This record gives sequence, C-alpha cells and structure tokens, in this order.
Amino acid sequence: MTSNAASLTKKNTPTVREDYPVFYQIATRWGDNDTYGHVNNVVYYSYVDSAVNRHLIENKLLDLTRSEIIGLVVENRCTFFSSIAFPDMVHVGLKVTNLGNSSVRYEVGLFRNDEVIASAVAGFVHVYVERASNRPVPIPPAVRQVLARLSLPGVTP
Repeated sequence: MTSNAASLTKKNTPTVREDYPVFYQIATRWGDNDTYGHVNNVVYYSYVDSAVNRHLIENKLLDLTRSEIIGLVVENRCTFFSSIAFPDMVHVGLKVTNLGNSSVRYEVGLFRNDEVIASAVAGFVHVYVERASNRPVPIPPAVRQVLARLSLPGVTP
C-alpha cells in the first residue's frame, strides 16, 4: 500500500479529482436513493465495480463471457464523506495503489456532479484467477501494462 492509501485509512480524509488519472460518469437512478433521500451505501459498490470493469472492457482486457483469466473481487471498503442523491451525476475516478503478482488494489474516488472533493473513497481488490479453476494466476502482461498507467509514482508495475 502506498502512503496515499495509508493516509486515507489513517486520516479518513477525502481525496480530490486530481488524484485520479481516469474517470467514468455514472448517472444516478431514482431507485438508487434510499428512504433517507440519498444513494444507499451498497449502491456505491456497484458504481465502483461498474467503473473498474468498464475500464477493463474498454481497454479490451475483459470479455465477460470468454476471458479465460478474470479478476475476482476479494476485498472492498468505502468511506463516506458527503451524500450523493438522484438526479446527481457520479464521476468515478480510478487509480491503482498496489500492483502485485496476481492482485491489484484500486482506490476509487466518487465525486458528486462537478465537486472537487470526493463524496466517498473506496478500496477495491481484484485477484486474477483462471476462470475454469478459480485458482490465482499472474496478472496477464497486457492487463499489467494498462493497470500500470493507473499507478501512483512508486508503485511497482
């Protein structure tokens, strides 16, 4: 884990847009809101999962039905700082904070509309496995190359 990821955990402070090299937009839906009038906490995880997998699909690294090597989520967490609600637009920023042999740790910032400070910051870990056996395998070189572009300085690709 890098010092940035560690500081998030220790200080529990939100990140800012400039901390993320890639963004995806996700429109909130009416059904995302809970009875308290904001997006329910479990929905944030679907935004994170959607953005990470969209990045892999758009970079031609994941075919949902045919890829023999896939990333399985083995850990996730989310720290909330401010509310997002329908009809907000969520801007999901991605960066890689640790790139191991068979796993990758993402930090994901969720930003409401045009706000500069994250409404929530999530941690998300994929372990790459052979689909047929569910056994860990090294991250394929093409995947590693794309993930390295999301890495922070000091993260070993």
